[in-house]
Amino acid sequence: MIRILLADDHAIVRAGLRALLDSGLAETDSADIEVVGEVATAEDSVAFCATTQVDLVLMDLRFGPGKSGAEATAALRELPAPPNVLVVTNYDTDADILGAIEAGAVGYILKDTPPAELLAAVRSAADGESVLSPSVASRLMTRVRKPDTTLSPREIEVLRLVADGHSNREIGKRLFLSETTVKSHLVHIYSKLGVKSRTSAVARARERGAI
Repeated sequence: MIRILLADDHAIVRAGLRALLDSGLAETDSADIEVVGEVATAEDSVAFCATTQVDLVLMDLRFGPGKSGAEATAALRELPAPPNVLVVTNYDTDADILGAIEAGAVGYILKDTPPAELLAAVRSAADGESVLSPSVASRLMTRVRKPDTTLSPREIEVLRLVADGHSNREIGKRLFLSETTVKSHLVHIYSKLGVKSRTSAVARARERGAI
């Protein structure tokens, strides 16, 4: 039996995932999956798994105030008996995907995944196998094939702060970097994106879905 925790801040999404799992099990005449709980915050997912046996967490990425899904995933993987984590989200930017995988998620699928594929993903992720939606896999392959034009996680962090209107000095303080290092990151960002200004860099990155 695969014991599942649903972690999403929208009750209607949790209900939808539960219904998809139930309907998929009914169609296959199987009973190997059990939803043992639902939580609305990233912090609650960690607290729940610290006291209850869970094999797999279906984790959203963005919960509003508090921890993100990626941060919760990292915390879950540090538990004495860590569950596997399958990210189920609407977001598929490079930064989101890399952040979740680097945090320890075994899979990353989108919420529009058909029920049959969701069930297959759940079973594979519960066994620790890597599971990726086709669009997500395509993004990762693009990064591998074109590493010279792909922003690193740190460059994405810098560019996100640029997009929020922070100066080089403010970015340095937030990321514990010198202004010189921030400027160096920006030079590399401009080169990779083929732009010459902060505004153009933010616009190009958004076009590519990098931020």
